[in-house]
Amino acid sequence: MNYQETTDWMFNQLPMYQLQGASAYKEDLTNITLLAAHLGNPERQLKCIHVAGTNGKGSTSHMLASVLQESGYKVGLYTSPHLKDFRERIKINGAEISENFVCAFVAKHKDFFESNDMSFFEMSVGLAFDYFASEKTDIAIIEVGLGGRLDATNIITPLVSVITNIDLDHTQFLGNTTTAIAGEKAGIIKPNVPVVIGEYTEETEAVFLAKAEENNAPIYFAADLISGVFPSDLLGDYQFHNKKTVQQVVVVLNSQTDFKVSIDNLKSGLLNTVKNTGLQGRWQQLGENPKIICDTAHNQHGLTVVMNQLQKETFDNLHIVLGVVNDKDLDAILPLFPKKAQYYFCRPDSSRGLSTEILQSAAKKYDLQGERYDSVIAAFLEAKKNAGQNDFIYVGGSTFVVAELPLN
Repeated sequence: MNYQETTDWMFNQLPMYQLQGASAYKEDLTNITLLAAHLGNPERQLKCIHVAGTNGKGSTSHMLASVLQESGYKVGLYTSPHLKDFRERIKINGAEISENFVCAFVAKHKDFFESNDMSFFEMSVGLAFDYFASEKTDIAIIEVGLGGRLDATNIITPLVSVITNIDLDHTQFLGNTTTAIAGEKAGIIKPNVPVVIGEYTEETEAVFLAKAEENNAPIYFAADLISGVFPSDLLGDYQFHNKKTVQQVVVVLNSQTDFKVSIDNLKSGLLNTVKNTGLQGRWQQLGENPKIICDTAHNQHGLTVVMNQLQKETFDNLHIVLGVVNDKDLDAILPLFPKKAQYYFCRPDSSRGLSTEILQSAAKKYDLQGERYDSVIAAFLEAKKNAGQNDFIYVGGSTFVVAELPLN
């Protein structure tokens, strides 16, 4: 199979949370443990940092990768989901895994995948570990896909564990309280491995402290320990806490591992995250006059910060292109959006995309007024057509919506 055929097969034949939702979620680590053994346990050859959290884990992972890259290391980076191309998930020093490696890996192990009912995510994790081991990375940043305790990435023993924050998201898998979700995320805390916590509440702090004590894991609360942050080319207000988290991880690396990061490396890594890693979709500006911003924030915690940042902008009229997936709690997120805006409701091109009829009807309850469009691009183009030079266009509500935009 060529690359297109290979990735089509991966997406279409096997459970994939990004497309299917609940049916792709596995309840234990049996499959990934089996796959890792089949591959010769490449994860045991890796030095890793493991990053979990409700929001910010992608940005934090990319900033860490950039900082370590600036420090002269060969850095693997595994993240999800991708926006445009599967290969965005697996990079070394910002360069995506080759199409040939993906094709060869799937061809070699396809019979095993099929006979053992491997999920899309399990295959992807196995591919990343195999690739990083074969390329002999100095260190790999591994982002959790969903939760932590039962996530396929949770077979690694990292140098540092990282939990960015906790909020209500994916409650159908992780629990419907922040305490329950914190328990799932805290599942990445390993015996004697230091853990850095980004943001916390009284409820989640208790969960983290208990899990750290149980594992004799040194625990560091970045929000309390880091007083100031360095600037980054990731411009969203929510990056404030992510930068604190990254800076605390650097402190732990410098003091407890053989990896060394200077202040200059830290500063340049934060300032060059996009250039070094190719990260997109985080308060990303796509145009000016009118100013156009897209962002992948999609739950209550993330959207609260983004909508607050939106209110700081100066404009004549606000246009919001909005689409979501069908597992979102609309009554939790729609009240966060400003009433004084023209809405362009769209359905992302995914089997999980929520119909525009349902979204528009729910939005009306909160006095959010606008028309429905057949696609993200149709909605986006209409917003651009209607917007004046001093207007502002915001596009978001889902990673899938941002993925359909012309980002470059």
